[in-house]
Amino acid sequence: MNLGNYNLGVPVFLAPLAGVTDKAFRETVCALGGRTVWTEMISDKALNYRNSKTLSMLDLRDEPEPRIVQLFGSDPETMSRAALLALDAGANVIDINMGCPAPKIIKNGEGSALLRDLPRAQAIAAAVVKVVSIPVTVKIRLGWNHDEIVALEMARRLEAVGVQMLTLHARTREQFYSGRADWSWIQNVKREVKIPVIGNGDIFCPEDARKMIEETGCDGVMIGRGALGNPWLISRTQHFLEHGTIVPEPLLEERLMVATQHFERVLRYKGEHIGLNEMRKHAVWYIKGVRNAAQFRDIIMQTRSADEMRTVLSRILQNGE
Repeated sequence: MNLGNYNLGVPVFLAPLAGVTDKAFRETVCALGGRTVWTEMISDKALNYRNSKTLSMLDLRDEPEPRIVQLFGSDPETMSRAALLALDAGANVIDINMGCPAPKIIKNGEGSALLRDLPRAQAIAAAVVKVVSIPVTVKIRLGWNHDEIVALEMARRLEAVGVQMLTLHARTREQFYSGRADWSWIQNVKREVKIPVIGNGDIFCPEDARKMIEETGCDGVMIGRGALGNPWLISRTQHFLEHGTIVPEPLLEERLMVATQHFERVLRYKGEHIGLNEMRKHAVWYIKGVRNAAQFRDIIMQTRSADEMRTVLSRILQNGE
């Protein structure tokens, strides 16, 4: 699959997850062999206001190409300006979020709200395509609910204004992340447009990715929640799709080594106070399925310093040996 000047093969993308896929997590995924990662979704308004926290989310230094920045907004003009700022920061691809189901996003007419305003969604995409010289892609859902499935019309509209790739999370906004993703709609959208279509939803192991591709004909896959506490899933899935063999799941020692390296990256970029707050959730994800996980989860949530977190991770390893 080609995207602009990039030959991506059959891509396995790390999904843009707010509060999760920050620079430290992206570096962790890439250190394990992941190739193509996306930033967290970034507010066009906050970027235009030069909000310091938002600008830090555009730190793309030392990241592999293509560097994909995801923006969200509801106004064509402010989205265009934000796209230019992302381009200046080193983005190789601009992705537009039209699928986030969070109420705080919806109330501003952003994310999944655009599934109920297709002309505005199309105008936003057209405006961004017009001002940047790099590929523009869009991530959508099926529709607002099962009575308002708009994925086919949305795909046609976006392709018509020059969007070069579409990612479909095969759930409605009303579903959030519940129920099952309806992969049949990925196939329907793939048949509707000529641009590459990436499938998203319910990929938790390499075999899920191959099954999605076989059933839908999609050009690649995107993994979100499956990578929580499991950053090696991206590279394991890529390896399986390319070679047909399964790389074994990492043993506990490797899992905790990766968790520790991830934590040190978080500290480097965000400092101890913010870094510790953010790492607690990741640490809980990393130890899922470990013996006495519930007990250690409580201890992790009570850590008050970086050294305490390091000690807890070491204790978990000793507990599992």
